[in-house]
Amino acid sequence: MSERLQQFIAQHVPTIESHMYELVKEIRGPEMLKESMLYSLEAGGKRIRPLFVVAVCDMFNGLQPASYTVGATIEMIHTYSLIHDDLPCMDDDDMRRGKPTNHIVYGEALAVLAGDALNSLCFGVLARMPNVSAEQRLELVHMLSEGAGAEGMVGGQVLDMEGEKRQLNLAELENIHINKTGALLRFSIEAGAVLCNASQEEREALVDYAHHIGLAFQIQDDILDIEGTSEQLGKTAGKDVESDKSTYPALLTIDGAKQKLEEHYKLALAALDCLTVDSTLLREFANYIISRSN
Repeated sequence: MSERLQQFIAQHVPTIESHMYELVKEIRGPEMLKESMLYSLEAGGKRIRPLFVVAVCDMFNGLQPASYTVGATIEMIHTYSLIHDDLPCMDDDDMRRGKPTNHIVYGEALAVLAGDALNSLCFGVLARMPNVSAEQRLELVHMLSEGAGAEGMVGGQVLDMEGEKRQLNLAELENIHINKTGALLRFSIEAGAVLCNASQEEREALVDYAHHIGLAFQIQDDILDIEGTSEQLGKTAGKDVESDKSTYPALLTIDGAKQKLEEHYKLALAALDCLTVDSTLLREFANYIISRSN
């Protein structure tokens, strides 16, 4: 990771996290529910999605306070999805980010409800954002409902579960991850463009970047499931192989997956060539995503 990216992360993650925690603490709801929500939010993580919102705004010299708020909502959506993914009825994982999963600590029922609460909280936060136009708020709510719902992350999860019953081809596998992983990354990147009133051409370039970086992110995840350790990953390594799941290495071999990773990385960088603003930070994020170890 470059020194510039390290400094950017160190500068902005604490503010993103404080926004998240305060949004939950302000809820007038049962304390045990809030405790369960905060447990998973405070477990850590790379915070890639909210950092992308801030990075795009930074690139356009845009609205920093709003970018933190939008970033907090997308991380809460991501966290809710992880709580639900870890449930026995889904991936049945006991560890997440090096800690016992939410349902292990709080029970399955409260884990489900904590995820539900994080999900619904986000839309109210976006709708009430100060110093952001009504048109921008409406567009962000619409984009997130698509990216997080049946047309995005949730739909991708359903396709992923259906795919466990058979061998997928490359197009089917990519379609799963364009939705399951890529939709929220696309929202994060495009949301920054919405906040900064980027042009249609700039938004299209950023969406193209998001498409390829989302697939690169998932391919690296698949590779790390084979080459990483549980200690590095903070979750159970080798789970995909054990469950005979369709992954890029399973479909293309490990070398073929690495070639595909490089292909999407280069296409992501090429998409940024269309921008007239300085895109160095997004290029450094791309480097980090394909070289990370967790």
